[in-house]
Amino acid sequence: MLHNEIHARPPEALAAPLAIAHIVMLADAAGREASRAHVAALLRDHHLALPDAQTTHLRMDLGAFRIRWELHTEFVSWTFMVPTPVEAFGAREPTSAIDVVPREWLAALPGQCLCSLNLWVLPTHQFGAGSLVKHVLHEDTLVASTVADGHGELHTDFAIHADGFSRMVLLAGGITPRRLGRLVQRLLEIETYRMAALLGLPAAREATTVLAFAERELAELADAIRTANRDAEPALLNRLTRLAGQVESQYAATHSRFSASAAYFELVDRRIQDIAESRLAGMQTIREFMDRRLTPARSTCEWATRRQDALSQRVSRMSNLLRTRVEIEQQQSSQALLATMNKRQDMQLKLQSTVEGLSVAAITYYIVGLVSYLAKGAQKLGWPLSPETTAAVAIPVVAVGVWWSLRRLHHQVFRTR
Repeated sequence: MLHNEIHARPPEALAAPLAIAHIVMLADAAGREASRAHVAALLRDHHLALPDAQTTHLRMDLGAFRIRWELHTEFVSWTFMVPTPVEAFGAREPTSAIDVVPREWLAALPGQCLCSLNLWVLPTHQFGAGSLVKHVLHEDTLVASTVADGHGELHTDFAIHADGFSRMVLLAGGITPRRLGRLVQRLLEIETYRMAALLGLPAAREATTVLAFAERELAELADAIRTANRDAEPALLNRLTRLAGQVESQYAATHSRFSASAAYFELVDRRIQDIAESRLAGMQTIREFMDRRLTPARSTCEWATRRQDALSQRVSRMSNLLRTRVEIEQQQSSQALLATMNKRQDMQLKLQSTVEGLSVAAITYYIVGLVSYLAKGAQKLGWPLSPETTAAVAIPVVAVGVWWSLRRLHHQVFRTR
């Protein structure tokens, strides 16, 4: 599959005179599948083999005309070709290849039309530029140049005519059939990618309104954050979060479109380079026309992309700034709380010391009481001191022993911590 990708959508050898109609339909996934079924219906009517589910391009001779069907990511292209006698370019409008395509089938093409082009390929020695301008193109908007390193001439006016098609006339001269096929394919791609690239322009214009509102909101938030007190910060953070969500949502909705437009603009540049054009005396070239007319649209799309990126970064910086400020205030509050806790702990230690003194007295009282009872019993066994004297002597000894025991216990507990 990967190897065959380099052979996908190859150009075919063509010979003048030839009429070509090229239609590009925008289509989503369902539309692309509908296009596959639509081309299958045409082939079925002509008793030809049907495309399978993996087919992305198809070339077929249907007798009255040749069809080329290509499935792309965003659109489907239909190209119809039919030999045309040079005499058709005489005193009347030339015949279009679309005239031989079944009308009902053509009207039911799935999707939305992005562009449609009539291209006539004629031998140079049988056709003059004066008649071409008179009967096919608008002379006041004519663009022309030599192509294929001077072996042919291309004429177009980049205008949509009464039939809904734009027009090109290629005077093939001595171009070989294979090179002519490649040249025709490049010309069709220039028109297709030019229109596909401009799909980003409406999105860029629509994004301008959203970006302007978001930038004003961000400026107001920045000023409010600068002068806000601690109580106002939660509301500001909420507003900033909503703004960030709006900016990122709009960025996600348009980023793919702007990226695709940038890629299509680049393809237009490459295709114009591929046709190897040079100037005809007194005429504007295709590249000059594209540079003048497409550059503002391209700049608008690129500017919208840069503006979105810059706004997203500014919102991110502002969010970080506000969060840092809130975190610092939280740390200050935590430090104040810890200081209060330390004070309370000191008070608790002092109270505990007071309680420890009372505890020493209480424990000493009970132990001395026990000693007094013991002395009463021991007096009958020959204890020389009276119970009162024994208790009086025992009081300081017991008190010192209890105090020393409590201190040693405290030291052991604090050392464990």
